[in-house]
Amino acid sequence: MSIAAYLKDVGRGAEGARALSTAAAHDALGQLLDGRAGELETGAFLMAMRMKGETLDEIIGFLQAVHDRCVKVPAARPVVLIPSYNGSRKLPNLTPLLAMWLAREGLDVIVHGPLADPSRVTSAAILADLGILPVAQLAEIEEGWSRRKPAFVPTGVLCPPLQRLLDMRQRIGLRGPGHTVAKMLNPVVGVPTLRLVNHTHPEFGALMSAWAQREAVDAMLLRGTEGEPVADARRQPRIDTWLAGMPCPECSLPAQEGVLAELPLLPRANDAASTALYVQEVLSGMRPVPPAVARQAALIVSATTALRSRAPVLEKRA
Repeated sequence: MSIAAYLKDVGRGAEGARALSTAAAHDALGQLLDGRAGELETGAFLMAMRMKGETLDEIIGFLQAVHDRCVKVPAARPVVLIPSYNGSRKLPNLTPLLAMWLAREGLDVIVHGPLADPSRVTSAAILADLGILPVAQLAEIEEGWSRRKPAFVPTGVLCPPLQRLLDMRQRIGLRGPGHTVAKMLNPVVGVPTLRLVNHTHPEFGALMSAWAQREAVDAMLLRGTEGEPVADARRQPRIDTWLAGMPCPECSLPAQEGVLAELPLLPRANDAASTALYVQEVLSGMRPVPPAVARQAALIVSATTALRSRAPVLEKRA
């Protein structure tokens, strides 16, 4: 079916738009990713979906379309997948700290996202200042893991068509379905993976919980810090972990209540160099790790330990 037919469904405004089936969403986004839709139609579809909002069936179809076009990353042990697509504007971006901490604990970690953002401090920039350069070849991932380092894999390496779709944001000024499913990617094959998925609005958090349950995925869901999947260093957010689509209470935490008694020591500036220096000082023991980040890391270690005891055949690819 042509993209025009799908536009007639989703482009009727917030009240009149009709949701796509999983199969239709898979086909529609596949056309965009493959360049079979023109720029005008692509922009129109992205804007229409932004106005309508995504349903669970649509998100599942969109994610399948992206997975069809992703490279496959082999692994021998469970992997922690950390999507980093927002960066930071005001607060220090502590996603690299979480990734480095987990890798030092012996976990295999992949951070994926854009190489640069003109208006934000990206994890790619901070990790580069820490000596962790973007992966160009898949073999470099295993090399980093062998040295207890996280691997940063640019979206353009994982899925070039998805990166081209994400780049449309610079032209139309809006996020689209590609930004939603980028945070849900799982390119790893052969072993279970724990995906860290952040949300900003409670409604989207509920949608992600429904996705984890229906697709039987392993995922840690939390309200992100400026859109990054790392616990807010100032206040412990609620963390919900799902393993094989089932809630894992021992790997979850309620949100911190009450008035903050003490703020953690954070770098005064949030640029890449200042944040990288702060990460080095925390890892070396010169500064304390923010308690909320330490608790999140402990939950991830616990969840990954549970994944290691599970036969890989039980993992369902979403």
